[in-house]
Amino acid sequence: MAYSISSLGELGEGYGFRKIRQPLGVTAFGVNALVFPPGYDGPNHYHDHQDELYFIHRGTATFSFDGDEHVVPEGGIVHVESTTHRQICNRSTEDLVLYVVGGKGGYVERDGQLVSEEDLAKRQALARGEFL
Repeated sequence: MAYSISSLGELGEGYGFRKIRQPLGVTAFGVNALVFPPGYDGPNHYHDHQDELYFIHRGTATFSFDGDEHVVPEGGIVHVESTTHRQICNRSTEDLVLYVVGGKGGYVERDGQLVSEEDLAKRQALARGEFL
């Protein structure tokens, strides 16, 4: 399959993990969503090998690293190296929805190709923050 489409609602309901990788056939990296209820303190954890990138889709997350707390609002992005101890908490009165992407092995060189030369102007405009 060349692509797959789903939604958070189709991947589960209630609080906890929403497995994304397997249902969508993702093999190049790990990806999950997390839904935390108000007042929930997640487990303090780390990984042996896998860095993680968190995107706060809805709500406000509080990240703790070695006793330092960082409040990250909706739309925020947090990168955590694998062996860094981290705890994610929802100290708000609203649900917290996070998307988490994990991986190991580093950056793949820029390998994007245009399907048609007609899209070159669009790509260049997008890089300048413009839309054609």
